[in-house]
Amino acid sequence: MTIVLYELVGADEKRPFSPHVWKTVMSLAHKGLPWRSAPTRFIEVPQIEGGVSKTIPVIRDGDKIVADSFAIALYLEETYPDRPSLFRGKGGEAMARFIERWSQTQLHPFLGSAALMDIYEMQDGANKPYFRESREKRYGKSLEAVSADRDAHLDAFRKRLEPLRDMLNYQPFIGGQTPFYPDYIVFSAFQWVRVSSPYAFLADNDPLWDWVNRCLDLHEGVARKTPTAA
Repeated sequence: MTIVLYELVGADEKRPFSPHVWKTVMSLAHKGLPWRSAPTRFIEVPQIEGGVSKTIPVIRDGDKIVADSFAIALYLEETYPDRPSLFRGKGGEAMARFIERWSQTQLHPFLGSAALMDIYEMQDGANKPYFRESREKRYGKSLEAVSADRDAHLDAFRKRLEPLRDMLNYQPFIGGQTPFYPDYIVFSAFQWVRVSSPYAFLADNDPLWDWVNRCLDLHEGVARKTPTAA
C-alpha cells in the first residue's frame, strides 16, 4: 500500500520546502517505501485528516495516521523492521534526539530568519497574508526587518558548523560510512533553504558541500529532483 505524505508547498506544488517534511521524504526513501505526495499549503493544514495536526508532515499509512517527523521516523522503524534501519538501535535513536535539538536550536533560527522573505515570496496569494501575519507575530517585527541583518550574522552561523565539518573529515556521513536519520535531520535544514532561497548560506569552497552533495545523490537523487532556488 502506498503511503500518503502531506507536504508543505507554496504556489508551486513541485517545490516542497519544509525541513520537517524533507526528513520524512528522506526516511521513506531510506526505507524504500512507496509513497505519494499530497501537496498542502499553510492555510490547508488544519483540514488534513480531520484536523489531526496543526503542523506537517503527516502521513497516512493504510488506516494509520502519524504526525511529526520524529514520530513518523519511529513509526516507520517499528512498522517496517525488515527495511534498512533509520536508527540502528536505541543508541542511534538517542543520538538522533540530540542531533534534532542541535539542528533546531543552532541551525534553524538563522536559516529560517535569513530565508524568511524568500519563503514568503514562494506563497500564493491566499497564503501570503497568513504567512506574514503569523511570522510577524512570532518575530515581533516585519518580515523585511527580520531578514535585513542576515549578512551581519552569516559569519557566526558558518562558524557554528565547524563541529560538523571536523567530524566529516573522518567519515562521509554522520552515520559513518552510510547515512541514517541524524544525517537526514541536518541535511533537511540545508535542503529547506536550498529550495527556498538563493542566499549563500555556505561559501562556495566550504567542504560541507561534499556532504550536502552526497546527501542530494542518495536514494536515486530524490532530494536533488527539486531544483535549487534561483
